[in-house]
Amino acid sequence: MWEHFSHPADVGIRGFGATRQEAFAEAAVAMTAIVCSPGEIRPVEAVKISCQNEDGELLFVDWLNALLCEMAVRKMVFSRFDVEIDGGRLQAQVWGEVFDTARHQAGTEVKAATYHQLKVYKDNAGRWVAQCVVDV
Repeated sequence: MWEHFSHPADVGIRGFGATRQEAFAEAAVAMTAIVCSPGEIRPVEAVKISCQNEDGELLFVDWLNALLCEMAVRKMVFSRFDVEIDGGRLQAQVWGEVFDTARHQAGTEVKAATYHQLKVYKDNAGRWVAQCVVDV
């Protein structure tokens, strides 16, 4: 489960999950949904991503920015995210395909995940929430 939240100039993204890993993965879907509809993306090619940061909130921003880097370098969009976190180390496998203007309706380019409204926490219901504002 994910959502966008209002911000005057950019877009807030929020992922929810039973685990921190699930919340990070759902936030990646939320970020993808700014670029194009995740439902339009076929998970045909796998890419591995890893990053490390002992601070859980900074690890979240590092994860999103590493994902954006892969999107830019490979000219791909992703729709499936398998995230594993062990201490301060994140390893993920993501699946997607090369962006195709004939099949993918282009939304807005995401430039970077920011520290603005950055939070990674458990809410009162016990579910993990990972959020930040992304620069568009």
